[in-house]
Amino acid sequence: YPRFFEMMNDTVEAFFAKVLSFPFAEMHLNSGIPTAQIAAEFQAPSRLGDILDITLSCTRLGRSSLDFAYDARCGGAARFTATSTVVFIDEEGRSQPWTERIRSILTKEIEGVAHGT
Repeated sequence: YPRFFEMMNDTVEAFFAKVLSFPFAEMHLNSGIPTAQIAAEFQAPSRLGDILDITLSCTRLGRSSLDFAYDARCGGAARFTATSTVVFIDEEGRSQPWTERIRSILTKEIEGVAHGT
């Protein structure tokens, strides 16, 4: 099951690069977003070679945390759902508040304004 968590992290990484214009390569120069909590429920098995479509939603924004929900499907059939919480940290590993720019975008994502969702 760790491979599924890796896929979830790849989805978050793509979200930060595409939606927030804050790629991990840039972020990791002086900050990070380690996962503080993760949980998954599997509805059906996935097999080697299956192509999973993972939908990512932001569900809650805290001062320095962010909750995600994941919905993974293969050919439209549910495979797993999951949730995770990440925390924005500084280079010393202490939580730090989201920047105003990122907070603004995340708030729109949660409200469903961005991308017509």
